[in-house]
Amino acid sequence: MDSIELIESFGDFKDEKNIDRITLMAIVEESMKTVLRKRYGSDEHFDVIVNPDKGDLEIYLNRKIVEDEMSEDDLLEIEISEVRKIDPSFEVGEEYTQKIELNELGRRNILAFKQVLNTKIAEYDNSNLYEKFRSIEGEIVSGEVHHIRHRQVILMDEDQNDMILPKENQIPSDFFRKGETVRAVVQEVGLKGGKPQIVLSRTSPKFLEKLFEFEIPEIYDGLITIKKTVRIPGEKAKIAVESYDDRIDPVGACVGMKGSRIHSVVRELKNENIDVINYTTNQQLFIQRALSPAKISSMDIDEENKNVVVYLRSEEVSKAIGKGGQNIKLASWLTGYEIDVRRDEPEEDIELVEFSDEIDSWVIDELRKIGLDTARSVLEKDLEDLLKITDLEEETILDVVRILKEEFAK
Repeated sequence: MDSIELIESFGDFKDEKNIDRITLMAIVEESMKTVLRKRYGSDEHFDVIVNPDKGDLEIYLNRKIVEDEMSEDDLLEIEISEVRKIDPSFEVGEEYTQKIELNELGRRNILAFKQVLNTKIAEYDNSNLYEKFRSIEGEIVSGEVHHIRHRQVILMDEDQNDMILPKENQIPSDFFRKGETVRAVVQEVGLKGGKPQIVLSRTSPKFLEKLFEFEIPEIYDGLITIKKTVRIPGEKAKIAVESYDDRIDPVGACVGMKGSRIHSVVRELKNENIDVINYTTNQQLFIQRALSPAKISSMDIDEENKNVVVYLRSEEVSKAIGKGGQNIKLASWLTGYEIDVRRDEPEEDIELVEFSDEIDSWVIDELRKIGLDTARSVLEKDLEDLLKITDLEEETILDVVRILKEEFAK
């Protein structure tokens, strides 16, 4: 086998793997030097020339010319008498360059060369594949179901690259058939045994975000920004969106007329219930929106410890918690606050007439004239207000307030 035949034998491989000719020639050169190092211990005295235009390979050995019978290394040195048979003008001390034919390396070394070349081309291909998928981490790809295994599904893209969709990265209700096309997001790209391992996910919040980007032009164009996404895959998700243009309603734009825009996303996610929330830096309002559809009566926020206690009427509590605790869990993930739900029970109150044994009836009548007919209605008023709107003396009012407070203190 001559050099041209050897290199051309890799032409089909070059085209199949999309390796440009210059790169292939560089790989050929390095592969030959690898064989020379193994064969002779070093490639220092060899020149390997690969001509990309002609597609040929030339190997040259540079040897030092020495006096006859003074050669100590037949590989690196050549005697003057032998050289002058070729060209009488050579002198001792000069360098003689000798061309080495490929077949002179022997069959074993040629096979080794082909093996090294195959390995290096495979390494190049793996490196390119690794970099290609690393550059699209977080992006959606499509693949055809090639193998269905117990713990994973193997997808194959249009370039016949294998991609792994592990069981834990599948939506619980996902069911795949061989040959069908599946969409997922590139979650992670690693190396296993020197080969790229592309791991996909359909449960990642990023998958939901990218689906929104595909379906909502305002997100794709940057008019609406996704601030945060949280999911319980296949069950429920919350996505906070924000618009920098006051003319655009971010929630309305994402949902669409009668849910037209979000419908395809819900279908892709196996009917996952998606709450789209208008993001705000007002934490109290954001927490309130995150707990939708529940209506909050009031809340106490601990900014330092990221805790919040929300008070709701009894009929709103189940809405805040949601099925299996999903709503409150997602709201907590979305806002970053640990949320504690409490019932907002009405405070106990007492009619003023109940205090007739301790408060004169004319005083009670005076208070009832201005609409203060319960104990708490009186206690909620300031002393100055009571003095202005009643004909009672300050001492009398203070005495009434004392009696009422003592009752509640019990």
